[in-house]
Amino acid sequence: MSQATNQSWGGRFSEPTDAFVARFTASVTFDQRLARQDIQGSIAHATMLARVGVLTDDERDTIITGLTEIQGEIERGEFNWSVPLEDVHMNIEARLTDKIGITGKKLHTGRSRNDQVATDIRLFMRDEIDVIEVELKRLRKGMIELADREAETIMPGFTHLQTAQPVTFGHHLLAWQEMLARDHERLLDCRKRVNVMPLGAAALAGTTYPIDRHVSAELLGFDRPTENSLDAVSDRDFAIEFTSFASILLMHLSRMSEELVLWTSAQFNFIDLPDRFCTGSSIMPQKKNPDVPELVRGKTGRVYGHLMALLTLMKSQPLAYNKDNQEDKEPLFDTVDTVRDCLKAFADMVPAIEPKKASMYEAARRGFSTATDLADYLVRKGVAFRDAHEIVGQSVAYGLKTEKDLSEMSLDELKQFSATIEQDVFDVLTLEGSVAARNHIGGTAPNQVRAAAQRAREALAALKAGA
Repeated sequence: MSQATNQSWGGRFSEPTDAFVARFTASVTFDQRLARQDIQGSIAHATMLARVGVLTDDERDTIITGLTEIQGEIERGEFNWSVPLEDVHMNIEARLTDKIGITGKKLHTGRSRNDQVATDIRLFMRDEIDVIEVELKRLRKGMIELADREAETIMPGFTHLQTAQPVTFGHHLLAWQEMLARDHERLLDCRKRVNVMPLGAAALAGTTYPIDRHVSAELLGFDRPTENSLDAVSDRDFAIEFTSFASILLMHLSRMSEELVLWTSAQFNFIDLPDRFCTGSSIMPQKKNPDVPELVRGKTGRVYGHLMALLTLMKSQPLAYNKDNQEDKEPLFDTVDTVRDCLKAFADMVPAIEPKKASMYEAARRGFSTATDLADYLVRKGVAFRDAHEIVGQSVAYGLKTEKDLSEMSLDELKQFSATIEQDVFDVLTLEGSVAARNHIGGTAPNQVRAAAQRAREALAALKAGA
């Protein structure tokens, strides 16, 4: 018997597939990762077929027993994957027929590999989204707790990477947390669109068998069946949406990584990362390299590439299914793995960050970070803002010349720029006074940071409770 007639579609062909073409078109080397979801979907399909009378109860039970045994073979590494059988679906179906005979061939009644693979991918993505969410929650929790502990730790805030105004380290960490909170919302929103069932769409038009797609959806934990069979088998926008989420998340993690890399440098010396998250140099014994954040920063481009690959994959496809869609899996699988690993690394690392408080404080004293506070002080004394801006600029020029921060100048030195300045100016020129003055929701005052941390903690707990 020729290779062609050994395959599910071989009856129409008069010669076997070229050996190279068989390898070129096969996907089993990577889509075998969907085996658990494929068996899960097949068990649900067999259960539904028995319920509507297409299979007998005995046939259903025989199929389910066989599939369960195959799952065990795969988990133990005993399953023989065959390239000529093309993909995970036909490998499992062929093995099932070997085990239980002709009953195994009845499993595919009322479905196609087109709706089967679309269902498998959605089941896979749903499982992986749930794992990723656990890591994202763990990272957010660790970040919130560190921010709460460091609510009074003063550091310079930057614009253009130039010293701007003093903030607290806790406030800075909560800025990261806000980014992650939005990412979390995007992930959960994506899951809603993933959790819709294509099974029953068959090749493209549905099936003539009396299937009950609501039963299959309930068995598999989907919210509902898809509404249109053409769309169900042909689109991968849910995978693109997940990869878009992943790209935004990695962009945020990359920004955090950039700051961690800067802060660990001798030039900043703001934080220390535990040795377990760093490596050394093969030639320079003094080096401690922040490899984890550097790698996360690098992996961001990898995920961006997968997003562009999936967008390009779909952009010119006519309805319905096309072989192009086989190329969706490797970018998607790698995106899932990359996101999960990056989140795990950050969730382990962030709570272990050790701020170097003295270095942060000293850096905040440099660069005239309380200049805006002096301008605000003058405005409150009745000076027009533009005039106050000019006065402060003159004060800073004097400070540069004398190498004195504003808080280090005497009252007489400050009064030479404006007679309006009095002794109470030093209440706002200190770093502590500056951060405490931003005492409103979203501000960097320590009590506001603690309140924001508590709100974030409660919001995260509500998510955990399914709210």
